[in-house]
Amino acid sequence: MDPISASCSNLNYQEVSSQVLAQQRTDEKYYNILGSTVSLSNYEKKSFKNLIPQLSAAILVNCFNISIGISLAYSAILIPQLRENPEFEVSENAESWITSIIALTTPVGSLIVGFLMDRFGRLKTLAMASIPGCGGCAIMALSQNVPMLIAGRGLIGFAAAIGANPAIVYLTEIARKDMRGSLISFGPALSSLGMVLTFIMGWFMNWRQVAWCTNIFIAIPCLVVLFMPESPAWLVSKNRIEDAKKSLMWINKYQPQIENKTQTLAEMQLALLQKEHELKMIEISKRRESEMVTKFREFIKPTAYKPMLILIGAFFFQQFSGIFIFLCYSITFFQEVGSTMNPYFSSIFIGVVRFSMSMVNTYSLRTYGRRPLVMLSCAGMSICIFMSGLFSYLIKNGTTTATWVPVVFLLLFVVTSMIGLVPIPYTMTAELFPLEVRGVANSISICMASLMLFFSLQLYPLLHQLCNGISGVQIFYGLVTLLGIIYSYIFLPETHQKKLSEIEEYFRHNIVFIGGKKEEQVSKKSVATVRPSIVKKQIDIQAHLLEEEEEV
Repeated sequence: MDPISASCSNLNYQEVSSQVLAQQRTDEKYYNILGSTVSLSNYEKKSFKNLIPQLSAAILVNCFNISIGISLAYSAILIPQLRENPEFEVSENAESWITSIIALTTPVGSLIVGFLMDRFGRLKTLAMASIPGCGGCAIMALSQNVPMLIAGRGLIGFAAAIGANPAIVYLTEIARKDMRGSLISFGPALSSLGMVLTFIMGWFMNWRQVAWCTNIFIAIPCLVVLFMPESPAWLVSKNRIEDAKKSLMWINKYQPQIENKTQTLAEMQLALLQKEHELKMIEISKRRESEMVTKFREFIKPTAYKPMLILIGAFFFQQFSGIFIFLCYSITFFQEVGSTMNPYFSSIFIGVVRFSMSMVNTYSLRTYGRRPLVMLSCAGMSICIFMSGLFSYLIKNGTTTATWVPVVFLLLFVVTSMIGLVPIPYTMTAELFPLEVRGVANSISICMASLMLFFSLQLYPLLHQLCNGISGVQIFYGLVTLLGIIYSYIFLPETHQKKLSEIEEYFRHNIVFIGGKKEEQVSKKSVATVRPSIVKKQIDIQAHLLEEEEEV
């Protein structure tokens, strides 16, 4: 992996007078070195116009998520159509494999996509997803038996990892820190749009036609990203300085010239990226270690393994909350809870609401903290799924004829899931890890989430039997989300409006949020405990960067 995967928006710096800097140099350097980058955020003009390039990039690189949403919801229209008009025999066990195989092959793509991103770049890797994606859709459309369906779905799952992960890393590297979560959340929003399109197409088309149409939503986004500027951080790591400069100029296209400065913001960012890359390369060469050993050394540090453990826990509650099972089995789900509404219409309505909430989520992630949103989301989901389960039981026993009630609570279940539990763990995969391992760690996190999704989908038929039907299943999911509130309260860190360097420093001293060290305590302890040789080396790096900035 390249030595830096730094976000250009994370180059956070406060311009200080030379007199004050001289007086405070010793103390302030100790605090400043806790992050590997310097900031230029005070020079940025944060108007909407200045954000247009980043918004455009977020929409374009996340468009591939439309096809991911289609693939997630595809089983919801496929299974009922195969049951009603069987073109070939499909057993209950085969149905669970058709539904879940996409989650089993996604981890394979997640494990290799980090290395592909570092070798070929973020956007070219995303474009590569078109090959297995279109191939998988073609195999499904031409399927004559269950193995062909499973193979096609498996290829699409592999393509989903190759297409989704680069978008998250790319946006992390170009986004302003205050907009990072919102821009990344475009991915889940467009995935929700893909689900809506699936239910609409499934209402009017058969499953083979839907498979052919999915190729459009795979090929076009993969083609478009080839004409976009690559991540400046990645380009600098490959010594493609001119390309990095052009990319930064595009990202900062509407940034005005900085007062009392001869350089533009893009030129200042480029200079800092170059210097940091140069110094990191010197550091790596002194270690005389292989890339694999270097990565392993970084992964055994608390700044890497602690966020990994926390994310695995968050993904566990996300995947076993029932939200993705509901989306993958939505047509049959509505039929089983006793609803008399058209299941396709209900699914479309749910998809539209989910998409709308995804757009709302882009605002809430920018405005509110991650922890309260996840806890509120878990609480709302728990109440809604409990109530839906209760009324499903009453309808089944003939106690009530209010068949619309479970639909309403399932709708609210989806709404509350999009407040926090569904989007935030994916957003945090791009925020919690240190720069040196971010690409690979992001891939491993998504891999673990996909494996949990696979097991939750595989276990659904068994859970359905053990819980004595759909009402018992919903009670089980309610208990899981209830436990999710406790987990989030104890372990989930707050990353809202935090620099990546601040998040990294948090994990040096904490894993439990409640009772953990406060920010000022962390800073003071860091000064006292960092090895002198490392302190000296990092102070020299920071001083060099600050001196260059002062000269400019």
